[in-house]
Amino acid sequence: MLLNLDPYVFRLGPLGVRWYGLFMALSFLVGTWYLLQQGRRRGLSEEFLLNLALLVIVGGVVGARLLFVLANYPSWFVSDPFQVVRVWQGGLAWHGGLLGGFLAGWFYASRRGLSVHELADWAVPGVALGYAAIRLANIFNQEVLGRFTDFWFGRWPTQPIAMAMALLLLLRYFYLARRNPPPGYQFWSFVFYHQLLRGAVEETLREMPLVVWGKVFTSWGLGFFTMAQLAPPPVMLLAYYFMRQARRRQVWYKGVKI
Repeated sequence: MLLNLDPYVFRLGPLGVRWYGLFMALSFLVGTWYLLQQGRRRGLSEEFLLNLALLVIVGGVVGARLLFVLANYPSWFVSDPFQVVRVWQGGLAWHGGLLGGFLAGWFYASRRGLSVHELADWAVPGVALGYAAIRLANIFNQEVLGRFTDFWFGRWPTQPIAMAMALLLLLRYFYLARRNPPPGYQFWSFVFYHQLLRGAVEETLREMPLVVWGKVFTSWGLGFFTMAQLAPPPVMLLAYYFMRQARRRQVWYKGVKI
């Protein structure tokens, strides 16, 4: 936890630009640029790719916000509906963003007779970079804090740990890309390993309310079980199923097993 950090990049009167919004916008731009580069190489039109990117971004933000509200403040839908759309005040759920973006991309691609598998693979760099960038912004917002420990460093640095996890998966993506994996494998394997690392590492160290068992190992700063620890297993099962489906389409490529 670093003190005296301003969450705003700059302010103009009552308006201000936060680091959170800036980093999110940059990750959208980089993800869209990568999607354009990959799509052009395969002969897809720029108009289609830009429309796809826009729909995925909107679908992701909507899904992330709706799941956050459903999980934390469901009464807002009745008592204060406008609060549901106040995304600028914070509150997004990663699982909802992933689901919303994927469904938006699947709907748009299927209407044009294209498979969503390869398109989803191209979204991985943007998603990984976005996760790392948001965790960096969380430092400026003084949120997503780790539990206190008896170690010399005091509190677990969960934001840098989460950033390192996302960047590691990004490096893995480019390593596997050289082996030409089957369409869909990159995306679903990213989801699988991200959820594994998040549930086993990030959320175990993060200071979050416990919903099941309620055990905290104070000296080590480990807690079990939060809602974010219980969510990964079903997501991982779904991702593993689609990973298997992708491997069945192409188990071997030039003698190298994926």
